Parts: sequence; C-alpha cells; structure tokens
Amino acid sequence: RDWKSKAKPNGKKPAAEERKAYLEPEHTKARITDFQFKELVVLPREIDLNEWLASNTTTFFHHINLQYSTISEFCTGETCQTMAVCNTQYYWYDERGKKVKCTAPQYVDFVMSSVQKLVTDEDVFPTKYGREFPTSFESLVRKICRHLFHVLAHIYWAHFKETLALELHGHLNTLYVHFILFAREFNLLDPKETAVMDDLTEVLCSGAGGVHSGGSGDGAGSGGPGAQNHVKER
Repeated sequence: RDWKSKAKPNGKKPAAEERKAYLEPEHTKARITDFQFKELVVLPREIDLNEWLASNTTTFFHHINLQYSTISEFCTGETCQTMAVCNTQYYWYDERGKKVKCTAPQYVDFVMSSVQKLVTDEDVFPTKYGREFPTSFESLVRKICRHLFHVLAHIYWAHFKETLALELHGHLNTLYVHFILFAREFNLLDPKETAVMDDLTEVLCSGAGGVHSGGSGDGAGSGGPGAQNHVKER
C-alpha cells in the first residue's frame, strides 16, 4: 500500500501556469534524436513481454533519476514545498497506507528509493535464468510508471527554466516522448493520471508516431481547457 499517492487541487496558481515555457515551439522542437520512438517501443518478436517491460522500466528509472539529478540542487524544501504539477498536488503513502506530507525533493526520494528497491529485488525483477516474474508484475510496473511520470511532470512544471539554462531540454523532451509512447503501447498509465500534461504530450508526441495510437486510445483528447481545473482525489 506504500504505492498509493493521491492528487488534490493545489489551490495556488504559480506563475508558470500563466505561461508554460515548455510549450513554446522553439523548446518543443528540441530533441537529441529524430528517431521514431513508436517503432522502438513495440515488443520485439521472441521477447517475453515481462522481460521487455522489466528492461525498459529499469532503463526509464535510471534515465529519469539522472534527469532529475541535473536540477536537484534547485528542487529544495523551500522552492518546492509540495510535490506540485500545475494545480495538482501529490501525496506519498507509506507501507501502512498512512499519508505522508512531504516536499517535492522528499517525494522524489521516496519514489526513487522504492523503485530502486524493486528493480534490484530478484523476486520482483528476476535476472537469473529460470526465475519467474511475480503474478503482480504488471501492476507493479504500472505503479512505477505512475510515480516516474510525476517526477518528469514536476521537472517540466517547476524546473524547466533550469533545464533550459543547462541546455538539457532536448534530453528531457526525448526522454518524455520515449516514456509516454512506451507507456501508451502497453497501457501502463491511466489517461486521467497523465491529463495534467496533455497539452505537452499532444505537442511532443504528435510527430513521434502519434499519441493517439497504441495503448488505451482514450485520454488523448482529455486535455481540454477544463482538464487541469478539475482534479479528483485518487
């Protein structure tokens, strides 16, 4: 039960909400490769689905952790008192299901520590020949993806300016496109969960194999004008 996190309207309207720098055309065009990720995410023939999910999830964990580390000095208890994205605030829940009030850096630390523990656990992410994946594996991967999405979204929402100054926005965009298309291909993210970044997803993924294809198919159009102002507690 330590995996639950709830979203609540944040109340505050940060300056970034008025003008999202990450949506500006000169920034959304930035990539480190023009590769078609839609082709890259498809399950290769003769590869076990769980093996494919495991290797990709582990890779995304390392890359998102690395991307966050580039701006972590700017993400402090003072600058980011809550784990906020747009008008949504995320809460962490511990092993007992108790709600933990935490700053953004604490939340990210909870995410990365939990994921690190899972991907290095032989009972969950087996690497030795003959070891079986647990029956709950796919739901664990979904939970991991949900939390990694929160981290990516927070980087865009609260730390895009620093990412831009470091000239790492091309890396961030490329990572986001690859991650979203992979999650869509295997239905790993609930469209309601990702609606908070639908405007960005629409812009970045439309030319990368299509945000409408693969995955659940719904949710691609859920980023209407009111989408960010109506966040249910989950």
